[in-house]
Amino acid sequence: MCGIAGEFRFDGQAPDAQAMARMLAKLARRGPDAEGQHADGAVRLGHRRLAIIDLSPRSAQPMVDAATGTALVFNGALYNYPELRAELIARGHAFHSDGDTEVILRAFLEWGAACVERLHGMFAFAIWNRDTLFLARDRLGIKPLYFSATPQAFRFASTPQALIAAGNVDTRIDPVALHHLFTLHAVVPAPRTIYQGVRKLAPGTTLTVNARGATVERRYWSLKAQRPATPKSAAEWTEAIHESLRQAVKKRIEIADVKVGVLLSGGLDSSLLVALLAEQGVTDLMTFSVGFEDQPEERGSEFEYSDPVAAMYGTRHHKYLIPNAEVLRRLPEAVDAMSEPMFAQDAVAFYLLAEQVSKTVKVVQSGQGADEVFAGYFWYPRMAAETAGSALERFRRHYFDRDHEEFLEMVQPAWRGPDHTGELVAARLAEPFADEFIDQVLRLDTTLLITDDPVKRVDNMTMAWGLEARVPFLDHHLVELAAALPPELKLASEGKHVLKQIARGLIPDAVIDRKKGYFPMPALKYVRGEFLDFMRGILDSQACRARGLYNRAYVDKLLAAPEQHHTRIQGSKLWHLALLEFWLQKHG
Repeated sequence: MCGIAGEFRFDGQAPDAQAMARMLAKLARRGPDAEGQHADGAVRLGHRRLAIIDLSPRSAQPMVDAATGTALVFNGALYNYPELRAELIARGHAFHSDGDTEVILRAFLEWGAACVERLHGMFAFAIWNRDTLFLARDRLGIKPLYFSATPQAFRFASTPQALIAAGNVDTRIDPVALHHLFTLHAVVPAPRTIYQGVRKLAPGTTLTVNARGATVERRYWSLKAQRPATPKSAAEWTEAIHESLRQAVKKRIEIADVKVGVLLSGGLDSSLLVALLAEQGVTDLMTFSVGFEDQPEERGSEFEYSDPVAAMYGTRHHKYLIPNAEVLRRLPEAVDAMSEPMFAQDAVAFYLLAEQVSKTVKVVQSGQGADEVFAGYFWYPRMAAETAGSALERFRRHYFDRDHEEFLEMVQPAWRGPDHTGELVAARLAEPFADEFIDQVLRLDTTLLITDDPVKRVDNMTMAWGLEARVPFLDHHLVELAAALPPELKLASEGKHVLKQIARGLIPDAVIDRKKGYFPMPALKYVRGEFLDFMRGILDSQACRARGLYNRAYVDKLLAAPEQHHTRIQGSKLWHLALLEFWLQKHG
């Protein structure tokens, strides 16, 4: 895990060394172990290192091939690098380091842009090759990659804040992104961001930039959600998923030269990770849980479920109970760490948990992705039961935070326009190679929505503390297999049926059979007391009123009865408005 940045000039000027220094300063927390730069004519590359694989200076970045001048900056982890390294050695390549970084560099020298199709892992990287800049992002978008372009230059970085620090970025709000943000609970699908002048590379995509500033984008991976030609029995599917998950967990514990822990929430997914690691003989496993104060409507911790799992497998378990006063005091820090606005109530939870975990380990496995890949959320069965209306209508009724009419009520006239989100979601649901409606929904969630909600959230909040989070449930081999799984093997047992079958006997039945929970942060869901005062102060501020974004009648309606206005998936609408405004005030 690291932070990467670069500038490619088209106007004959040398890249701005001061701008690079400012970008790297913004990325320092992503890579606290080392910093490096490389300049070559029209290009300058920068890197902040978090040393996980090959801790020696030989894997320092930017990494340059002496024979060709080809240079690489890379953020992520490559889980098949030993196999690729052996293949490249057999093809005549000589290696000077023992890590995964040089494998990507030499894979590019051997196979060019097609090298990405051979990479198994999470990655965002850029390669300078003579007069061309080549960028790539992993299939599920686990690692971020943002860019800004003008007629004079192209810049890229791991965060929008690094690009803005470099200067000459249009930071006006993108009205299409705004519509997505308030409809899809803070998801703004690539290539857009909330800023008009910042774009992001889509998952499973490469981008090539030449010396004239012309760009070519190529989607190298897409997900098919269709049954195989040869049917499998339920038992065969269960064993296939079990084995694929075993391999995903195994690779993410083996490919590291530092200790790896597990974020143990008390839910099925993270508990199953602990069981699978123990099943493979991993000893001295460290687990980490966080909890918050209860509210009358909701428990603030899941320790009653995580404790028995830790005890069952004898892990070195670490628990952190965070009082509400601490949450409110530290909330501004968590917002600072957000590369883009995040409405999920557990963002601050991950931030505070990552702070504690980073004192003990540098890498953790986490259960993100299981609910989207294996249909764990309550709205999937409701969507599947719908029979009336188009695919978009069946999806919208159970997922959109606000219908278009409410969005128009929420914003001032200058921000009103067509239903951008409905158009986007309808087009993505209608893409070919999905057998059933629920296949379309889960593919949309896995390849589009998850990238800019839980995946980005976990990346941002862990990397703020120099902690690498690995997500086995988003191993692309497992995702491809799960996409072919018959929907009934996902939707049964109130969701994630196949995972529950695998878990039976490996973790306590109470964890498997409990009602689906969410990383609890009740104070940001049931808004009252100091939290309500905090949000009221933001929304009544002069900065908010001068911005001219929200219709005051809508704001006043939410402030008058904050606990009565929740989204279809139980988020606080008031928190959405306050978070965006607070984020804009802090990030500009």
